[in-house]
Amino acid sequence: MNLQKVNLILALIAVSFIFSSAVDLTAQTKSKNPLHQLRIYEIPKENRQVFNERFRDHAIRIMKKYGFRIAAIWESETGQKVEFVYLLEWKDKQTMEESWRKFLADEEWKEIKKKSSEKYGTFVNEIQEKTLVLTDFSPQRNLIKN
Repeated sequence: MNLQKVNLILALIAVSFIFSSAVDLTAQTKSKNPLHQLRIYEIPKENRQVFNERFRDHAIRIMKKYGFRIAAIWESETGQKVEFVYLLEWKDKQTMEESWRKFLADEEWKEIKKKSSEKYGTFVNEIQEKTLVLTDFSPQRNLIKN
């Protein structure tokens, strides 16, 4: 076998290896579970309605600009305690952190918060946040369909 044929065969093997590695990497990326973020806001009962309106009419719209994917929103009431709970779905931690940074720095959002707080007072007494990673045996992997 001459040197030219050997080089051609080696090049084909290398290309084949590179292509199969790229396919494996793509399959792994696609099979990654999404990351979820659970946020629980304790809100003063007297501001429940205006908080909900601000979230519905402004926060959701602005969040969408920065890639927020809201899976569900709930409300819970126990005695005098009202909780506003929502679940976000992210492709990864870096996206989650970057989106939050952009949202919190958004000039329109800062102005909306400032005006509503001046008019109605405290909107949030406490925020709890939990980042949730799906287990491989979770019955539902993607809450939001692409």
